[in-house]
Amino acid sequence: MSSDRPGGPADVVPGDDQGDTDPRRDDDSVADEPAGRSRRGRRDRTAKKGSLLRELPVLLLIAFVLAVVVKTFFVQAFFIPSGSMEQTLHGCTGCTGDRVLVNKVPYWFGDPEPGDIVVFKGPDTWTPEVAVAEPTNWFSGAMLWLGRTVGVAPPSEDDFVKRVIGVEGQTVQCCDAEGRVTVDDEPLDEPYIFENTPMESRPFGPVTVPEGRLWVMGDHRSASADSRSHVSDRYGGTIGVDDVIGKAAVIVWPVSRFGLLGSPDIQGTEAAAVDPSGVDASQVTASAVAPWAIGLTAALPITAWLRQRRLSDD
Repeated sequence: MSSDRPGGPADVVPGDDQGDTDPRRDDDSVADEPAGRSRRGRRDRTAKKGSLLRELPVLLLIAFVLAVVVKTFFVQAFFIPSGSMEQTLHGCTGCTGDRVLVNKVPYWFGDPEPGDIVVFKGPDTWTPEVAVAEPTNWFSGAMLWLGRTVGVAPPSEDDFVKRVIGVEGQTVQCCDAEGRVTVDDEPLDEPYIFENTPMESRPFGPVTVPEGRLWVMGDHRSASADSRSHVSDRYGGTIGVDDVIGKAAVIVWPVSRFGLLGSPDIQGTEAAAVDPSGVDASQVTASAVAPWAIGLTAALPITAWLRQRRLSDD
């Protein structure tokens, strides 16, 4: 007898690929795919958020260090606290005090020159022009430091802003027959003077400026307690070159007052080197470029490092 018989449903082997035709299994697989992608998307977003939170303190620390470096070596914002430099710089009672950028780069390679507007630490014999309430705790101290860094808080009581009139070795006095200040017996050209002192109150000197020191005066002559007011002290009214913080380069606030601050050739010695506005192009360029250069130099490697970290996390 032959064992051969026609094949039938009983001959179908369970699990055979040819017999696995249940459409419900395909539908379940398709439905699971969007859910899986959604879960992976949520995990990725959570991971990225956690990465940002971990990096935030580092970024804040880097920003703080850069702010300190720029403020210490390159440029510093400064709030004009008094009216002693009117009308070149506004700071009078009732005025919106100017905010200026003080450029430190020009004095890396040289000393202040006649006509420069400088910010400096006054000698201990100088009386503050403005009273500043000092902080009483670390938080208010930090806020005051931050405000002074960006130029929105009053400066320290021993910070002053004046114009350089004479440098070491020069003899300064007042006055000639027309009531002008003279340096080495030559009258100065000072078109910026505002409300000069009465003729009978102008005379001083002669004073020969010692080595490493400067004679400074405010543009608002009748309201400036400058070198003239301290002739009798141990420094003869002069300030130290080493006490100069930097050169006032540009008014940045209020916007209506925005503009560059020049250094007019008040002694008539460099007429060919300075344009009629008194703005030295090389110093303006240094003032504008230096802060951006240091910021870019620091930002590039930091940005590359952060980008590499993100790629590694992915």
